[in-house]
Amino acid sequence: MPIYEYECRGCGERTEVIQKFSDPALTDCPSCGAPELSKLVSAAGFRLSGGGWYETDFKKAGQRNLKESPKPDAGASGSCGAPASGSGGCAANAQAG
Repeated sequence: MPIYEYECRGCGERTEVIQKFSDPALTDCPSCGAPELSKLVSAAGFRLSGGGWYETDFKKAGQRNLKESPKPDAGASGSCGAPASGSGGCAANAQAG
């Protein structure tokens, strides 16, 4: 169910209420009791409930929903993964020389 935000024009109190789409809008302020509530336009609020959301829930055959990490450029690093123009050396390169 959506979460709606209301503000009282009388006292300025703001409140959030979980309501069905079919429920009528509230009119009476829960703080001061005045019939001055107005529904605000705000960011959509929702609540995830249930057993959980998993990587396998919404995928087609053979598709992975995980973000892949960028692959390093082979020409930009040496054989040990150290930068080609770096000041440090690699243990494999130090033993070979």
